[in-house]
Amino acid sequence: MSAAADRPVSADRIVYSPITRRPKLQWPGGARIALWVVPNVEHYEYLPRPGQLRDPWPRAPHPDVLGYSRADYGNRVGFWRMLEVIDRYQVPCSVSLNLAVYEHFPEIMEACERRNWEVICHGFYNTDFLFGLPEEKEREFIAECVATHRRLTGRELPGRLSQAGTLTVNTPDLVAEAGIKYYCDWRFDEQPFPIKVKTGRLLAMPYQLEVNDGVNFRFPVEAEAYARFTIEMFDRLYQDSAESGRVMHIALHPFMIGQPYRIRYLDRILKHVLSHDQVWLATGGQIADWYLENYLPLLDAQMSGTTR
Repeated sequence: MSAAADRPVSADRIVYSPITRRPKLQWPGGARIALWVVPNVEHYEYLPRPGQLRDPWPRAPHPDVLGYSRADYGNRVGFWRMLEVIDRYQVPCSVSLNLAVYEHFPEIMEACERRNWEVICHGFYNTDFLFGLPEEKEREFIAECVATHRRLTGRELPGRLSQAGTLTVNTPDLVAEAGIKYYCDWRFDEQPFPIKVKTGRLLAMPYQLEVNDGVNFRFPVEAEAYARFTIEMFDRLYQDSAESGRVMHIALHPFMIGQPYRIRYLDRILKHVLSHDQVWLATGGQIADWYLENYLPLLDAQMSGTTR
């Protein structure tokens, strides 16, 4: 038996498909780039649930006041500074939301809802992890997320990004089972792409960590370099999208990009990107809906004979 045959089904969630051999993707209105901006609006617990497989505050014994207060700055100050720049350019956003933010900080909820921001469920707290959660417990957790979002907004939940990047082997199946359309944990492409799940359809949405401020600012990369990297990524994607459309994702964390000495670089990024024609400003749900209706049937037809 081959090594491939020995792999569990979960290891084959994505069919291999070279981007150069797919049907041409063109976004609405002939756009080349679908740009989605994702503020990660998070809440970190002062005293997280004990006994998790990974310590949410490994720097120090709990409470880690420095870590907690650094994150809390984002909801008190950084969010509002970031909002000024986003409003200046009238960018529609998909907020990667720890749902507890809407419960604890209704002013943030009011600001997001007034702007018609879409919600990507990022769990309840960024310090309550999924690692090691049994399947039924995870199913209950995701169902609670869906119900909480519906109670708070009156809408169905379109997207999911596991809090703090924590997930299990069952997560894609359970996300699709809950009726969620797109999923950001698998970051393997520059176009949306279907993930194999037990029921329904689930799209992996491009979510580029390479230009995520939450990754860059935790390493020796500062805001000027981060802006340069993000602009260079956009320029290359824009060039390549002449052949087939791409998705450009910009992830923001208010407690990072909202610092006084960093915020002007967000302005620099958006000013550059929006100086280009053929850029579709969209939410994740808008991208997913258009792709599912207009492009996925073409891709399915092409790949119907694929066995890998």
